[in-house]
Amino acid sequence: HLVSHIPRLISRYNYCNWNMSSEENAEGAAITAKIAELGIKIKNAKAEKKPKEEWEPALQEMLSLKAKYKTVSGNDFGPPKKEKKPEAQQQAPSEKNRAKNEAKALAKKEKEEKKRKQREERERLQREKAERSEGVGQTNFGDMPIVQSQVITDKVWTPIEKLSPKMAGQTVLVRGHLQTIRAVGKCAFVLVRSTLFSVQGVCFESKEISPAMVKYIAKLPAESIVDMKGTVTVPESPVESATEKSVEIQISEFHAVCKTMSELPFQMEDACRPDATKETDVGAYNEDDPENVGEDGLVRVGQKMRLDYRWLDLRTPANQSIFRIESMVGCLFRECLMKKDFVEIHTPKLISGASEGGADVFTLDYFGQPACLSMSPQLHKQITAASSGFERVFETGPVFRAENSNTRRHLCEFTGFDLEMTIKEHYDEVLEVFSDLFIYIFDGINERCKAELERVREQHPFEDLEYLRPTLKITYAEGCALLREAGIEQDDYEDLSTENEKKLGNIVKEKYKTDFFFMDKYPLSVRPFYTMPDPQNPKLSNSYDFFIRGQEILSGAQRVHDPNLIIERAKAWGIDLKDIESYVDSFRHGSQPHGGGGIGLERVIMLFLGLPNIRKSAWFPRTPNRISP
Repeated sequence: HLVSHIPRLISRYNYCNWNMSSEENAEGAAITAKIAELGIKIKNAKAEKKPKEEWEPALQEMLSLKAKYKTVSGNDFGPPKKEKKPEAQQQAPSEKNRAKNEAKALAKKEKEEKKRKQREERERLQREKAERSEGVGQTNFGDMPIVQSQVITDKVWTPIEKLSPKMAGQTVLVRGHLQTIRAVGKCAFVLVRSTLFSVQGVCFESKEISPAMVKYIAKLPAESIVDMKGTVTVPESPVESATEKSVEIQISEFHAVCKTMSELPFQMEDACRPDATKETDVGAYNEDDPENVGEDGLVRVGQKMRLDYRWLDLRTPANQSIFRIESMVGCLFRECLMKKDFVEIHTPKLISGASEGGADVFTLDYFGQPACLSMSPQLHKQITAASSGFERVFETGPVFRAENSNTRRHLCEFTGFDLEMTIKEHYDEVLEVFSDLFIYIFDGINERCKAELERVREQHPFEDLEYLRPTLKITYAEGCALLREAGIEQDDYEDLSTENEKKLGNIVKEKYKTDFFFMDKYPLSVRPFYTMPDPQNPKLSNSYDFFIRGQEILSGAQRVHDPNLIIERAKAWGIDLKDIESYVDSFRHGSQPHGGGGIGLERVIMLFLGLPNIRKSAWFPRTPNRISP
């Protein structure tokens, strides 16, 4: 390329540098010739495909000479630049061409405008899609503000148990615990539980349901409190995981009212699982027994863990049912006794001395005076019934026993259902009331708590209680004889052991076809000081115990109403008369013959439902090893 331009370059050099000295012209010409020579050398090396290392020095020398050339001549080395031709003057378009050009320009502008609008629309749709995916601006899901009683709206919540196929197509709002969440692709299935009842909710991505909403639901922590709104539908097949199997809710709105703030100590599915084995109901009890795994490989939550987190454990359908049945027993107890003209009383639980003369009391300082928590309302219910003119009284309240008994049937604090009534001739009058009372309670549970009984049975299988009308009555001596006939040692004047009580219960069930019975005429030596002695046998007493499934649930007797005999019996028990002075005095001004008994509510519930452990029927059990929560 350079070789062909050498003459022109020399000519240009001479033209551009006519005013230079002869020495400078000669030097410039020499540089030009040398550059051309180097160019030929480089061209040939490239043509022969020689490595760059061989012709690179020639290239560098040529570049150096070009720079020197510019210094000598004042011009860049190379062929002269072509001069631009002057632009030809455009002729003014004709009127016809002007209109045509304007039309083209307008069409182009309109096309560009259309493209701009299309681009903006695409960007808007993409932005809306992204915002919808992220839930921006959507109000049909999310966390609710904390409920602080600021407003009252027209919202109506439907109880889950009221949902039915007849409501198909209706929009409902329910509130409850979020028991389970299952995300499957673009949908989420939830189980919402309130009290005993649960319903399934289904949420599918759609025009109204954004991916963000499905994702929000799927990530909510279990047991959070939620509001679920949607349309009631009838599923093709029953929803086996819910109590309301014949309906489900197509979710349109879902809000968290109160989220679970920490990890659950156990899963509700594990806590609701049916018992793997039947726990023994006798003998010592170790609360630290760990959770166990059944033959099915599934975990069962241990009793200690349940009691440590009782607020969670109480949410299970079985526990909800147990304590609703317990509540019903309280209602039935009052109903029956009110119909029999009993008056409800409320007696003090802070007393001086021990109410029954025993040593198993919780003592405390009462403004410098020794006092204790009441073991029983015994003394006060006698005062109100026999000495104060009320004649028939009952009370429900706490009872305290400082017994260091770590068994499955003892509590340090339990709920006592007590009654006391005057009699005309015989304590059988009291026994008749007790028989009527228990039959009324048992019938009431079976009639009014059908759903609750089945929910308990699902987790803790049990056989229905069998009982007679009227209640079976045997004497203590007859009970001891039944044990001896079965080859079990039992003296007529010795107290029954827990083991023998259980055995006697089995014998009675087999012989008389009943789980419920009572015995009277207990040895006087094993009864409290205020028990009336038997008039025929001074070693016996006019006392009685009631049993369910071989375990005692009531202890009672005809009481001593003669103050002199009370003093005699108190001395025999070694009771300080000062501690019961007001009690004795209450019988000095005329007191009616009377009797009564005390019922342990938790034990009644435990045995009626066939539960193996009284901790399962106590709201917040108090035992020697537990005083919280």
